[in-house]
Amino acid sequence: MNILVINCGSSSLKYQVIDSTSEKVLAKGLCERIGIDGRMNYTPAGGEKEVTEAPMPTHTEAVKMVLEALVNEKTGVLKSLDEIDAVGHRIVHGGEAFKQSVVITDEVLKSVEECNDLAPLHNPANIIGINACKELMPNVPMVGVFDTAFHANMPAKAYMYAVPYKYYEDYKVRRYGFHGTSHSYVSQRVADILGKPYDNLKTIVCHLGNGASVSAVKDGVSVDTSMGLSPLEGLIMGTRSGDIDPSAIEFIAKKEGMDISQALNMLNKESGMLGLSGISSDFRDILAAIENGDEKAKIALEAFCYRVAKYVGAYAAAMNGVDAIAFTAGIGENNNYVRSKVCEYFGYLGVKIDEDVNNNTGDEAIISTPDSGVKVLVVATNEELAIARETEALVK
Repeated sequence: MNILVINCGSSSLKYQVIDSTSEKVLAKGLCERIGIDGRMNYTPAGGEKEVTEAPMPTHTEAVKMVLEALVNEKTGVLKSLDEIDAVGHRIVHGGEAFKQSVVITDEVLKSVEECNDLAPLHNPANIIGINACKELMPNVPMVGVFDTAFHANMPAKAYMYAVPYKYYEDYKVRRYGFHGTSHSYVSQRVADILGKPYDNLKTIVCHLGNGASVSAVKDGVSVDTSMGLSPLEGLIMGTRSGDIDPSAIEFIAKKEGMDISQALNMLNKESGMLGLSGISSDFRDILAAIENGDEKAKIALEAFCYRVAKYVGAYAAAMNGVDAIAFTAGIGENNNYVRSKVCEYFGYLGVKIDEDVNNNTGDEAIISTPDSGVKVLVVATNEELAIARETEALVK
C-alpha cells in the first residue's frame, strides 16, 4: 500500500510517500511560501533533490504540484495517481473528541473545526490541506492522525488546571499535550530495541527540538506530558518560554504596554533560548558562543538542561520508577553535549553514560553502560512513518 503523508502548515506543506509494506520512503519534499510566490522541493528515493519555483496561491495548487511530481515521467515514483491508496494527515489538535486516529468524514472535519479555538494557528491549516487533497483525490480514503491523541488517556489529576472548574466544563480548558505521534513512535521503538513488552515498561521520552516536550509512558499509555493547553507550557524551547509565573507576564505587559496578544507573541516567538541567550534559538550557535566565553549563552544552555532534568525526575516519581529514558528529535538525536549534561542529574537513578557511545552515536543507540540503573537511548523519531502505520491500519 502506497500512503501519501501530509503535514500542512499555514504557508507550507511537508509530504512523503511511503510503501507501507517495506516502510520505505519513495519520495519526500516540502512546498513552502504558499500564498506568496511558491517553491517546491521534491526528492525521489535514490535521486537528486529538485527545486521548482511556481505560483501557489493556495494549498490546492501545492498539492497539485506534489501529485504531478510523483507521476512525472522522468523522476516520478508512481505510474499514476491510482497507486496512491490512502492519505494520512497530521492534525495538531483533536481536543477531547479524538482519542485515536480516524478515517476522515464530513462529520470528523466538523469536529476538527470545533477544535480550532484550541489551535488557531495549526488546525485551520490542517483542514485546508485535507480539503485540497479531497478536491484532487475525491475517491482516496483519508485518515486524520492527531498530535494530542496519544496523551488523551492521561488521568484527570495530570490534565486538570487548578482554575475554576467551570472553565473546563464550558471551554475545555485543560492540559492536552503535543508531539504525541513522536512520543508514541519512540516509546514503542524503545520497547523493540530493549526486547521488552511495551505494555510492561516505564519510559520517559525527551523530544528535544525547537519545540520540546517530555512524556511519561507507563505500560504503553501516556500518563503525563510537559506541554499543556498549548505547546507553550513545559520546557524551555527555541523561542518559547515554557513554564513561567503568570504574574511575570502581567508585570512585563504593564511595563512594556503590551496587550495579551503581544505578550503571548513575546512568549512564543521571542523567548526561550533566543530570549535568554540574546543570540539564537539554534543550539549550534549557543554552543559556539559558549566556546567563546559568552556567559548568557552558558546560562541559557544550563537552564534548558536543568528544566529537562526536572521533568524527567518528576515523571520518574509519577510512574514510581523508570526503566528507560529516550532522547529524540533534532537536539535529542544530534546534540551529545545536551544529552550528557541532562544525564548528569540522574545519579540518583543509577544512570551511567558511556560517553564514547554518546559522542559517536548514529540514529539509534543505547548510550548508557551495561550496569546503568536505567537504560538511556537515542532514538530517531519518525512521525511520517507513524502516520503511515496508523493510516494503513484504518483503511486496510
